[in-house]
Amino acid sequence: MTRDEAAEAIVRLFDRKVKGKAPVVKKGSIHDGEAGHWLEKRFGIKPNGNNAPDLHGFELKSASKQKTTFGDWSADKYIFDPKTGQCSRNDFFRFFGAPNAQGRFSWSGSPAPKVGKWNSFGQRLILDDEGSVYAVYRFDKDSREDKSSILPKEMKTGELALAIWESKTLKKRVEDKFGNYGWFKCLLDDQGVYDEIVFGAPITFEGWIKDVRLGKIYLDSGMKEDNPRPYSSWRADNRYWDNLIVSRYK
Repeated sequence: MTRDEAAEAIVRLFDRKVKGKAPVVKKGSIHDGEAGHWLEKRFGIKPNGNNAPDLHGFELKSASKQKTTFGDWSADKYIFDPKTGQCSRNDFFRFFGAPNAQGRFSWSGSPAPKVGKWNSFGQRLILDDEGSVYAVYRFDKDSREDKSSILPKEMKTGELALAIWESKTLKKRVEDKFGNYGWFKCLLDDQGVYDEIVFGAPITFEGWIKDVRLGKIYLDSGMKEDNPRPYSSWRADNRYWDNLIVSRYK
């Protein structure tokens, strides 16, 4: 099946099973993921952990309010890895994360690193020439008043790699999902009803990592203690995705 044939088949499914319908979610729910699961079922996509396109060589992205996810891709290495790490996972959250109102620590929000400036927790993302991504920490860039009492002596000098996403792994994840025919997204009208489907071209790792360097694509970390999932989503604002659209159908 060619790309045009695959897109036409998806549009036909959209017209029959999605267009003119509102996603069925629990009353009062504001969770985009719930609407996404409903949409997958309409297209006959079964939940799976495969790093492959969802349908006919295209990756399905559901409508969201502000940002859209490329994938929930955990790092290849963490500073708390059981065999080679420098601290436990629970200590990681206390050293480099922050508590919420209930006192539960997480590596999300303010502590989570971005490309560019060092954040107030002494962290940022840096990339090497090959496109590997490093979440790094420096004690001298940490502006927390109580940092001396939080960090052990061995973590107060030099630059620590808190997490590493290797370029070869990121390349496979990006191109296995988006490098075949690209992606499509179903859009909602002002009444919350699906009325349009849009398609984006295939995405290469070179183009993707370039936009990570520019900060257009970012790590949206949601890691928290007492939950083993890494919650390492790589996302971009919807305006970014809008600029990738190459065709649309109503």
